[in-house]
Amino acid sequence: MNPEDLKRDVLAANLELCRRGLALFTWGNASGIDRARGVVAIKPSGVPYDAMAADDVVLVDLDGKVAGGRYRPSSDLETHLCLYLAFPDVGGVVHTHSTYATAWAQAGIDLACEGTTHADYFHGAVPCTRRLTDGEIAGAYEQETGMVIVETIRQRGFAALAMPAALVHGHGPFAWGTGPADAVHNAVVLEEVARIAILSRGVASPQPIAQTLLNRHFLRKHGPGAYYGQDRTNHP
Repeated sequence: MNPEDLKRDVLAANLELCRRGLALFTWGNASGIDRARGVVAIKPSGVPYDAMAADDVVLVDLDGKVAGGRYRPSSDLETHLCLYLAFPDVGGVVHTHSTYATAWAQAGIDLACEGTTHADYFHGAVPCTRRLTDGEIAGAYEQETGMVIVETIRQRGFAALAMPAALVHGHGPFAWGTGPADAVHNAVVLEEVARIAILSRGVASPQPIAQTLLNRHFLRKHGPGAYYGQDRTNHP
């Protein structure tokens, strides 16, 4: 992909976070990667969404060295890079402090799969990481944040695109996908299922859905046997 196209895609992803109400002020960030070129494009640190243009998006290499752009990259860059390096299928990463998903992260518990809305996107409970240690916080904090996400996804036995999100304990949600737009889509869905889960607790004490129902809903949209939607070869 041309780097300018990647920057435009990443700008669109960041603006969509704002439009969807997932990012207030300068909170949150979205990035995308061109693996062939070894280049990541990411939101500049502290730049308001309503003032951002494609030229403001920062290009970095996989070591975090700035390769283009006049601003410093997001302070969460090292977390994004950690996810890209750990999960080769990931093409976009999003971090927000969206209200309901952040509430679950602050509670420090997994977001259980209690309905088919959740199961359509996440193949199980969205995991919450362990707390970072004092040493991890005092050290390479942003990189350690990425490492604890990777640790959690691997320990739970998930493929990255089967569980395209995690809740960082006491911090907030990270989501990812095949590209920047897909990562935003998953972040929006995560916020909605977190909201539904909280609302359902005002009605009763919900229980996780059956594994058979979870599998059916997830697999009809994902994987080799998926049948949801239209055949793209016949319906461009």
